[in-house]
Amino acid sequence: MLTPVEKGHKLVDIASDLQAEDIVLLDIRDLSAFADYFVILTTTTSRQARALREDMVKKFKDVGVPLSHGEGASDSGWQLLDFGDVVVHLFGEADREFYSLEELWSRAHEVVRVQ
Repeated sequence: MLTPVEKGHKLVDIASDLQAEDIVLLDIRDLSAFADYFVILTTTTSRQARALREDMVKKFKDVGVPLSHGEGASDSGWQLLDFGDVVVHLFGEADREFYSLEELWSRAHEVVRVQ
C-alpha cells in the first residue's frame, strides 16, 4: 500500500509523463482534516485533461487505490480527483489563475514543483 506522500509523488510523475505544466505537490497535513496532500497542475487542452484523469485513475486502481470521488468534466477547466488522502486539481490555465489555490493554501509546504 502506498503512503500518502508516495501517492503524491506517483501522481506528479504521471502528470509529468503526460506533459502537464506547473505541477506542484503541497503538504496540507497541518492545515486540513480532509486530505494530506494536494497535487495541482495545469493542462493545455481538454484532451490532455481527459488523458491525465484516465491514466491517474487506472494506474491507482491497478495498485489498489480506487478513486473516492471525482468532479468536473475534461472540458470544464477544473477537475478534482479525490484519492482519499491525496486530492488532485487539474486546471486549465485561466481557471488555475482565477481560483489561485496556491495562494489560498499559502501556508502549505511545497514538497515538489515541476515546471
